[in-house]
Amino acid sequence: MPTIHPTAIIEGNVTLADDVVIGPWCHLMGTLGPITIGAGTILRARVQLEGPLTIGQKNQFYANTCIGCAPQDLGTPPDFPGKGITIGSNNVFREGVTISRPKMDQSGRIGDSNYWMANSHAGHDCTVGNNCVFANGTLLAGHVDVADRVITGGSAAVHQFVRLGRGCFVSGVAGVFHDVCPFFLVSTTNYAGGLNVIGMRRSGVSSASIDSARWAYATLCRSHLLPKNALEVLRTRAGDPMIDQYISFVESSKRGIVSTRGRRTGSE
Repeated sequence: MPTIHPTAIIEGNVTLADDVVIGPWCHLMGTLGPITIGAGTILRARVQLEGPLTIGQKNQFYANTCIGCAPQDLGTPPDFPGKGITIGSNNVFREGVTISRPKMDQSGRIGDSNYWMANSHAGHDCTVGNNCVFANGTLLAGHVDVADRVITGGSAAVHQFVRLGRGCFVSGVAGVFHDVCPFFLVSTTNYAGGLNVIGMRRSGVSSASIDSARWAYATLCRSHLLPKNALEVLRTRAGDPMIDQYISFVESSKRGIVSTRGRRTGSE
């Protein structure tokens, strides 16, 4: 049987695995949509969960987290359930994390083994991959798409509809309003100051692929070519798996990519 503190409030359609722990003053609101919580998950204290919400196994929610709350959008009624959020396994949500439920026709998604530090936030309709770390005060606006192994520093801010590519790093107190290519290192607002080589090595990327990524970065950020011309240069090495990632990412970008053009002006 789940362990439920007597001060916790559970209402509506809520399904708990047998070893789930619900701490004091938690509120599970399954009235707008069902809530399902997988085995080994712990809600420590004062956690607010609102459905529709599906949570996998061995997640930890610290005090004052609020997951599945209404979108912070003036045009969306607070009781609109949307498609809800699906959370994987082995995630940690530290104190004060807030993640809004979607307002669009697909569910929000958070993968596995992500670490959300205190007071970080993801707006409505965000998707997050696996093994990401969001430092204290990170702000993801609505519709942000985060790939695997992304890291943000404290108080980093990401504009709505931006994509953060696999393994990229956004420094603390930096803002991003264009897409960040895989493994790029955003050192200040909208400025790609280098590659996240340490992150690449830690994730097992080969030396040859790191060299390819260096060449892609130099082509996109140091060659002084216009983006469309830099893309043509990248295509000369199509077939290299790392280069193909950059070609695909740049081709599919709708907001433009972060390079070295925005350091002073804040624009591409």
